[in-house]
Amino acid sequence: MILIGLGGNLPTETYGPARAGLGAALQLLETRGSRIVARSRWYEAAPVPLSDQPWFINAVVAIETALGPNELVGEVLALERELGRRRSVPNAARTVDLDLIAYDRLAIEGAQPGNIRIPHPRLAERAFVLRPLQDIAPDWRHPVTGTGIAAMLARITADQTCRPIADADGLYGTEWMG
Repeated sequence: MILIGLGGNLPTETYGPARAGLGAALQLLETRGSRIVARSRWYEAAPVPLSDQPWFINAVVAIETALGPNELVGEVLALERELGRRRSVPNAARTVDLDLIAYDRLAIEGAQPGNIRIPHPRLAERAFVLRPLQDIAPDWRHPVTGTGIAAMLARITADQTCRPIADADGLYGTEWMG
């Protein structure tokens, strides 16, 4: 199972509000050869660490792709740039953030700064990743630690507010609506 986390809290120039920019990211991902097989509900989440920036919109998707992990990371970084992401300081507000959360059962520890790390090194510390992930893969286990989602969620601090929001048509469902 290949998992990508999505998040954003700023509008994009082309698509408008963060939720629309994230939807565009999913459509662009599919036009470039990845197939979305499951999508979580959309969530709104307080920034981590807490700050006065706008709340984020988040989701997790499971995809199928012929791309290897390095190529997939390159593709999602290109999509971020295309959708107006400008990297500045860590945890800054952003139009779109696409993170490779897991790539099957692979465990890759980047030896140099900037090298990919799989699974995502902070996934177990983030409600905005774990809650959406639980929607589409409730039995998923961390490939390195073997810890399940429920156990990881039990360790999340109470200040990480993350709650589902309705899609444009009012549904909270997990079906992919394109």
